[in-house]
Amino acid sequence: MKRTFTIGAALAILVAAMPALAKTFVYVSNAQDGNIDSYAMDVDSGKLTSLGQVAAGRSVMPMAVSPDRRHLYAVVRTSPPAVLTYDIDPASGKLDQRASAVLPVTMDYASTDATGRFLFTASYDEGKIAVSPIEPDARVRKDAIQVLPIGKNAHAIRADASNRFVYATDLGGNQILQFRFDAATGRLTANEPSSIKAQPGNGPRHLAFSPDDRSLYVLNEMTGNVAQFAIDPAIGTLRELAYTGSIPPDSGLQPGRAYDPKAAVQPPRDDTPRIWCADVQITPNGKFLYTTERRRSRISLMRVATDSGRLGYVTDYATEAQPRGIRIDPSGRFLVASGEKSDHLSVYRIDQGDGRLTLVGRYPVGHDANWVEIVSLP
Repeated sequence: MKRTFTIGAALAILVAAMPALAKTFVYVSNAQDGNIDSYAMDVDSGKLTSLGQVAAGRSVMPMAVSPDRRHLYAVVRTSPPAVLTYDIDPASGKLDQRASAVLPVTMDYASTDATGRFLFTASYDEGKIAVSPIEPDARVRKDAIQVLPIGKNAHAIRADASNRFVYATDLGGNQILQFRFDAATGRLTANEPSSIKAQPGNGPRHLAFSPDDRSLYVLNEMTGNVAQFAIDPAIGTLRELAYTGSIPPDSGLQPGRAYDPKAAVQPPRDDTPRIWCADVQITPNGKFLYTTERRRSRISLMRVATDSGRLGYVTDYATEAQPRGIRIDPSGRFLVASGEKSDHLSVYRIDQGDGRLTLVGRYPVGHDANWVEIVSLP
């Protein structure tokens, strides 16, 4: 029997044989509104299309994506502090809240380990970090494995690519804490030494690893300096290599001051314009690093030397008012910036040759937008 194919049938077979196009979604937490904005990103142009909002809770701020990119964790900083688990629909990007779990204290930073079995959180006001188990169904358990005091102002916590070592910043104590991490049990133990001091007056805030896991870059909130530390791959300890400024000398800003929420006497009001850095991100190819400064509302571009990982300041760009969070998409072609005092989100194209930013567009966002996460799915 002779079989005939229509043009429609042939096209259907062809489409079925083609790989599915990747989809990229952007999520932004809006602290004042208590919700999360969702967007679809065009993978060619970088343009965003709003997918709407989902409820979270007043003062929703730090977020983290699970390693399998199927779940989003969002931390709510009201009382009682909690972490919400959302399922990410791979087709639409829609968020669907699965669970909520109370956290030990109010947390300002969240990340997961490489297995997705543990959630790390850090509390600025309480000077503590915590490790919480994540169940196979992505629910975070309320009974944290560990809650550790690390100093005055814990500001970030992240595991390295090997998942054997964890680093946490203590802004008020001007130090980076070093831990060994047991991925089977989720427990942290102090490395030897347990910490490394930053240069005086810097205030370590956020962390970024080089893609080859040889360097840890630490953005210092009060000076804008980015410190580069070499990571010993065998034992996980840090060795200071260099400090590079991300603030131009003619900025007119003076070094910032750490805020101690527990101080009995607060310092008098000071109208001096001071450096107030926030976030640091590095491109997936390791060639460019970006930082944000909130006082002047700028994004700084720094180039990374191929051989040594050393940084060089290039220029800075005006961006959304009081930029707290930035994120680079997995392709390394686009950077998304939020502003706590802005009602818009900015998307920039990253020049693959020199790292320079070109504005793609600005898109409406909720009030007090701060944390950005980007997920690409096949």
